[in-house]
Amino acid sequence: MSEYLLVGIGFSFAAAVQPGPLQAFLLSTTAAHGWKRTLPAAFSPLLSDGPIAIVVLLVLGQVPAGFAGVVQMAGGVLLVYLAARAFSEWRRAEGGATVASTQVPRTLLQATGVNLLNPNPYLGWSLVLGPLFLKAWRDAPQNGVALLVAFYGTMVASLAAIIIVFGTLRALGPRVVRVLLLVSAIMLGALGGYQISAGLWRLAA
Repeated sequence: MSEYLLVGIGFSFAAAVQPGPLQAFLLSTTAAHGWKRTLPAAFSPLLSDGPIAIVVLLVLGQVPAGFAGVVQMAGGVLLVYLAARAFSEWRRAEGGATVASTQVPRTLLQATGVNLLNPNPYLGWSLVLGPLFLKAWRDAPQNGVALLVAFYGTMVASLAAIIIVFGTLRALGPRVVRVLLLVSAIMLGALGGYQISAGLWRLAA
């Protein structure tokens, strides 16, 4: 069991700290609304990965390149939309307006939507976590459970730490908030453009 715990923790930590659509969304939301409002969004993988795991394990087996491309393009469009919203928040903050707070359920659902349209969980479950989970479950059901607990426990803890660290920078004042909002908008826009172009490339390949 210890082997699966270590693998789950290691793979999850690497996935959590790697820059991606979900991380960019969390940083953008933290910059706009603070870490306390954003913190529940760290649990979004628990909501999004259930359907992803079922699709991969029971239906797909291996994610087709075309399907991954479509998902990646859809995620790119969503990120560009979120970038526009972050830029709008930056302009409001620049004019001295107070950034409106967002409700926790809305932030959590938005983060879940971002993750559902992110191809990385599909590829991760198809190529790494899915086969490993099946092997662990065949060895002993408790090994499969240990793998999932280690993976998602580490994922939630890592995302929460990222949100809190970024939130402490926000507490330095309005100027820092404006800078963080602008950086987040640029990051979301760049990632969105990359996701769209990469999805088109997958479909054309």
